[in-house]
Amino acid sequence: MLHPTLLLLLHRGPAHGYTLLEQVREFGLVGLDPSVVYRTLRDMEAQGSVTSSWDDEQTQGPPRRVYRLTTTGDEALGAWMGDLQAAGQRIAHLLDAYDHHMELGEGEYH
Repeated sequence: MLHPTLLLLLHRGPAHGYTLLEQVREFGLVGLDPSVVYRTLRDMEAQGSVTSSWDDEQTQGPPRRVYRLTTTGDEALGAWMGDLQAAGQRIAHLLDAYDHHMELGEGEYH
């Protein structure tokens, strides 16, 4: 879930890696090792989904990387969302079938 989450966050606008690390928590991705997030961002950059540049004006300390979504990243986000929506529908169907089955009270484990 990290990849599509980062794409969505960058769709909102450019961000520093540390900011993205904080924002992924909004989507339940807690306890991630920061190296995982930065490695994923580097992989996404290698794939052409994001670009990065050094920001030495907006920081009081050393320069930090700012990540931006590319057109390729925007297309990847759309593909991810389509796949996730389809998966969500399959999960909802399974949960509905389970609920219906449990309401009927049939079978050995009721």
